[in-house]
Amino acid sequence: MDVEIKRSLCRAYRWQYFWLCLLVVATLAMHLVIIASPSELILDESHYVPDAKMIIAEHETLRIEHPPLAKLLIAAGIELLGDNPWGWRLFPVIFGTATIVLFYFLCRRLNMSRDAASIATFLLALENMTFVQASVAMLDVYCLTFMMASFLLYVSRGYWSSGIAVALAALAKLNGALALPVMFFHWLFRRQGRSWWFALTVVMAPVAFVGLMFLFDLAIVRDFSALVDPVSRIKTMLSLSSSLTFATVDHPSLSRPWEWLINYEVMSYWYRPHYMSAISPSIWALIMPAFGYMVYRAVKGNEAGLFGAAWFAGTYLVWIPISLITDRASYVYYFYPTVGAICLGLGLGLSRLLDFYRERRPGKLKKTALSLFIFYLVAHLACFVILSPLFPIYWPVGGY
Repeated sequence: MDVEIKRSLCRAYRWQYFWLCLLVVATLAMHLVIIASPSELILDESHYVPDAKMIIAEHETLRIEHPPLAKLLIAAGIELLGDNPWGWRLFPVIFGTATIVLFYFLCRRLNMSRDAASIATFLLALENMTFVQASVAMLDVYCLTFMMASFLLYVSRGYWSSGIAVALAALAKLNGALALPVMFFHWLFRRQGRSWWFALTVVMAPVAFVGLMFLFDLAIVRDFSALVDPVSRIKTMLSLSSSLTFATVDHPSLSRPWEWLINYEVMSYWYRPHYMSAISPSIWALIMPAFGYMVYRAVKGNEAGLFGAAWFAGTYLVWIPISLITDRASYVYYFYPTVGAICLGLGLGLSRLLDFYRERRPGKLKKTALSLFIFYLVAHLACFVILSPLFPIYWPVGGY
């Protein structure tokens, strides 16, 4: 009997999705432990939850600067589970967990080894900003889940479906449209296998955006006569969004995109338990080295390195000219869609360190490689423990 149990455990451990399932179960459990704390609305939940209740009760939305999808999903959670923390936050938890799964399969589809994909997924799943954004009823987690789906569909050559996923990301939050430059940069610099069918993604994204926005807006107002034509609707969203500048917005957590890398930015959402939108220091300290390493691997022909570099450029670097030209107000959590790119690059680098340890003959270099690998993963886990809302540590930081 004991022998059979040991064999079953060994088979489970060798199963290619073992670490993914372990991470999914662990992160989901942690989310559910804290889902009802606090019982009050956190940061922008104070905008989106009342708006979702307005959609349910009055069939109208007060937040016309945002597209409808994420607001409808928040409303769906309230309809299913009630006007309480479970109703507000269960869907973000589910979407955040789905993002982790999609990220792992994206890494594997980019020909990353099982070790590299598992390491990258471990870093993303236990990254503070990623965990916090999936814990609150804001728009960003829905947006990122559909962005991740669009990336996976794109690298799988599902170009038309990738375009629909981009549209869904943008319909959750307009920033989701940044998925398109990511895929364009990757397509443009790809040496082999470049397909002109990618034009389907480029065409399908705006077409699906307009068509689905019409349907989602109809789901809100439930009256054809109350619908605004798509062109006017898009103009209104862009106009209201562009009006939020550093000159017109007064908020203590405003910051420019380049400051997210130069200064360690912390934006407090809530104090006890402490919800802080801060990039884990173990990730933040290696943002530029990871980007540089991905560029290096891309030059050497590595597909994951190229996609990671394109991901960083399309979701982060584009914010620099946007900020300079438009003066658009921005916050550190705008880096949230880019965290996965850095984790991808670090997964590539750490897996090479692990390979070095396995292939090297016994000696100091072999021990040093293993020590560095273990030290980094432990440091990353420690950052998560310190920063995440799971542990009752009081941080007297500024913010909301």
